[in-house]
Amino acid sequence: MKSVKHMLDTKQARIISVSENISVLDALKVMTEKNISAVLVMENNQLSGIFTERDYARKIILQGKSSQNTLIREVMTPNPIAVRFGDTIDYCMELMTDKHIRHLPIVENGEVKGMVSIGDVVKFIIADQKQTISQLESYISG
Repeated sequence: MKSVKHMLDTKQARIISVSENISVLDALKVMTEKNISAVLVMENNQLSGIFTERDYARKIILQGKSSQNTLIREVMTPNPIAVRFGDTIDYCMELMTDKHIRHLPIVENGEVKGMVSIGDVVKFIIADQKQTISQLESYISG
């Protein structure tokens, strides 16, 4: 069974993070600049939360708060569900489906190693299935 480590080896591991003490507007600027829909929130090199576009829509826009005057720590999702290198891709899909989340930080021995999105997981599964099909076709015809 393929693991998070296998998936991380196939993509560029970028850790994009912000401090709990910046404004939502500044976090959104980072997300726009990096073309991402979620950012990790870290303090003293420790994961403290995650902030997503969904958080913005539900906790800022719908509640009439100001992006400029609201700090990330007020609206982030604290203590996000994380996975480790040894966790399977199936486990990631299960977590994302059951918990209705789209991003999973990867934390190994207390250190953030990256983050995977639902898109990363789906792309990895499709590529893995294509490889399996190709191997089976070669086996059958050879």
